[in-house]
Amino acid sequence: MTEVISVKFKSDGRAYFFDPAGIKAEVGDIVVVETARGIECATVSEGVKKVDDMKIVKPLKKVLRIADSIDKRKMEENRKKADEAFKVCEKKILEHKLDMKLVDVEYAFDGTKILFYFTSDGRVDFRDLVKDLASGFHTRIELRQIGVRDEAKMLGGLGICGQPFCCARFLDDFQPVSIKMAKEQGLSLNPTKISGSCGRLMCCLKYEQDAYEYLNSITPPVGSYVKTASGNGVVVDENPLTGNLYVRIGEDAAPIKIHRSEVELISKGKKGKPQPPKKEETTE
Repeated sequence: MTEVISVKFKSDGRAYFFDPAGIKAEVGDIVVVETARGIECATVSEGVKKVDDMKIVKPLKKVLRIADSIDKRKMEENRKKADEAFKVCEKKILEHKLDMKLVDVEYAFDGTKILFYFTSDGRVDFRDLVKDLASGFHTRIELRQIGVRDEAKMLGGLGICGQPFCCARFLDDFQPVSIKMAKEQGLSLNPTKISGSCGRLMCCLKYEQDAYEYLNSITPPVGSYVKTASGNGVVVDENPLTGNLYVRIGEDAAPIKIHRSEVELISKGKKGKPQPPKKEETTE
């Protein structure tokens, strides 16, 4: 077990483990930490705790100190400088007639570097733009091309469910998502209905897939023959999430609603087509 502290560099971003180095910071405190990019400020999301060594990527970087008034003032100044740099860069992009969209700008805490994030449909030759920006800001300039999913994560927003984007709220990494997942979850295959604001398939299709696979494995699909207390019938509709089935007992009878735990599977349907029960399992 290793003692760590969790911090976030953005309020809706990913949490990272750092070595508290004896500093007792509370949730909400702003701390100065050492990162691979240099010295940065972050907000404590979880206090000091012990976690399994398997969950840690070593060596852990250290928390240097709790931010003081000077650090906080510098953070605010960097935010204002980043806003100004954003406007300048947008203007320069137009001047150089580059096919790119500026998404975000970050100022290094010590002011030694400015990082510009952008999206583009293809490769962009931004060498002249970098030279132009470097001569204007007199510091190191880095341009980083990101994908549309990363753009959505950075900018945030509301999904079609009415909730903040999953990627901006709690997802650490992007996972591959396939149309097969939407099909197995019983969703419309209309791209506009299963795509997020970024234009890609919704991330929730991936992290909900395991639950649907399990529920589908224990829920008789449409077309299955089942045994109920009222007699044998065929499943005409099912809801894996609630476990409710609609079973028709008799050709002209109205379907009855029943939970999957109250039926016994006789013959499983295939792709929604009724499968007749095996002869040895039929009753006179």
